[in-house]
Amino acid sequence: MGYSTNLLKLTTILSLVLSLQYQTAFSNDIEDDEEYVVDSPLSNLRSRSRFLASVIKKGTDCNPITNNVCNGVSANKGKSLLYCCKKHCCNVLSDKNNCGGCGKKCQEGQHCCNGRCTNTFYNVNHCGKCNKKCKNGVKCEYGYCGYA
Repeated sequence: MGYSTNLLKLTTILSLVLSLQYQTAFSNDIEDDEEYVVDSPLSNLRSRSRFLASVIKKGTDCNPITNNVCNGVSANKGKSLLYCCKKHCCNVLSDKNNCGGCGKKCQEGQHCCNGRCTNTFYNVNHCGKCNKKCKNGVKCEYGYCGYA
């Protein structure tokens, strides 16, 4: 009886540790107040300041017909591509609900890396998160490079 109780306790502790490591490794790196610096100033925005016209906040309200502020707009030196999805500006290169285009949702456990749904558990170019590359010859296992 003592052996099975200890085994159960050990199993519970290990599952908690792995769960915490998973949450830390795969937490979303994007903050809610993220801003996109537009690569080319927008001509259709009326603003007194040129700087204000060149920054779009994540989730900015938009409408493809009447308020088209983020339809195909390149930002952050080409690392972001903004589109108006469901009346909000979204970066289709990293938004897992609009990955590569509006409404293209990634499956559970996947991240949107450069506009493609990617399993970051075993991808050596996106290990644990987008664009985290493992060293040459090192495998990505469970989101860690060289997990042993």
